[in-house]
Amino acid sequence: QVQLVESGGGLVQPGGSLTLSCAPSRHYFSSAAMGWFRQAPGKEREFVAAITWSGRNTLYADSVKGRFTIHRDNAKNTVYLQMNSLKPEDTAVYYCAAGPVLTMRPGVYDYWGQGTQVTVSS
Repeated sequence: QVQLVESGGGLVQPGGSLTLSCAPSRHYFSSAAMGWFRQAPGKEREFVAAITWSGRNTLYADSVKGRFTIHRDNAKNTVYLQMNSLKPEDTAVYYCAAGPVLTMRPGVYDYWGQGTQVTVSS
């Protein structure tokens, strides 16, 4: 069983930045596409960003393009979500996921983390 552990969430003011990290518990990482999703209270889980195992291909939700960057360090077995110019509507629990292909569809991902809270508020 692969476990994904997220970190880096917290409280930030509008316009601020945060970097989320995700590390799997064993060496599934090197062949997996990795994705970030988020879920705000009362809303469905939505796609944020994803990256292939090589790091060469990425996908972003329109709502975060130009503000968020996903990247991975295979040597450190970690994927990151750099979030800049944060807005109150970015407030949500952010989840890391691992799966076989690059996709926005949450059902394709095999493994999920427990989530980390990101709150954007003044």
